[in-house]
Amino acid sequence: MIVLDKVSKKFRLSKKQKREMGNGYKGNFIWSVSDVSFKCQPGRIFTLVGPNGAGKTTTLRMIATMLKPSSGKIRVAGYDTVKNPEHVRKNIGFLTGSTGLYARLTPKEFVKYYADLNGMDEAIFKKRRDDLFDILDINEFANRRIGKLSTGMKQKVSIARTMIHDPDVVIFDEPTVGLDVITSRSIIQLIKNSKEMGKTVIFSTHIMGEVSLISDDLAIIHKGKLLYNSTYENFIAHMKTGTIEDEFIKIIKEA
Repeated sequence: MIVLDKVSKKFRLSKKQKREMGNGYKGNFIWSVSDVSFKCQPGRIFTLVGPNGAGKTTTLRMIATMLKPSSGKIRVAGYDTVKNPEHVRKNIGFLTGSTGLYARLTPKEFVKYYADLNGMDEAIFKKRRDDLFDILDINEFANRRIGKLSTGMKQKVSIARTMIHDPDVVIFDEPTVGLDVITSRSIIQLIKNSKEMGKTVIFSTHIMGEVSLISDDLAIIHKGKLLYNSTYENFIAHMKTGTIEDEFIKIIKEA
């Protein structure tokens, strides 16, 4: 489970950033996330939706212990992200588009490296690797250097790295951006599989088609603030427009 309780994050502005904010902005800080609270339950997919710059990635990085909240508390798998970050990291898999890969390693070598970091038993690792490589269709390029792979292939390797230690909590930060339809579909299927295995899944996107495919719960974030937080079923039931995309735009504009 993931629990956020009145979480906020502010960043100090550089002189250049202050100039970019315009003469009307007098502060030295900007709030990227402001007073955000929500829960992600095991066996459900929690989708975090918002336009670019809304605060999605900052929120996910705080959950993953990459950033400390300026205020509020976050608990992941029962552990406080500030007091017990090492326990949180053992229980999560975090996928983001900015994850670096070792270009000189092969997918097999790269995934094995992360398995070793997590202290995985060799037999369990091999079974887990083989299952992930089958689901993600990695076998055909498993022994090629990562530096020679396409963007979609690299993303598949990154997902295998994220999932190899079988984490209880999985965080996907816009995992299908820039990928072809076939690769995107395999990633969506893996997210569904994670739900079926009873994992806690949080998934951020700004692609409305993906929202309808996998969401159990839905939160909409804009300028660091939550505008909606309920079940996807409830969202659909109370829509005042004809499509999910139109409803999303309506909520953003009204804010």
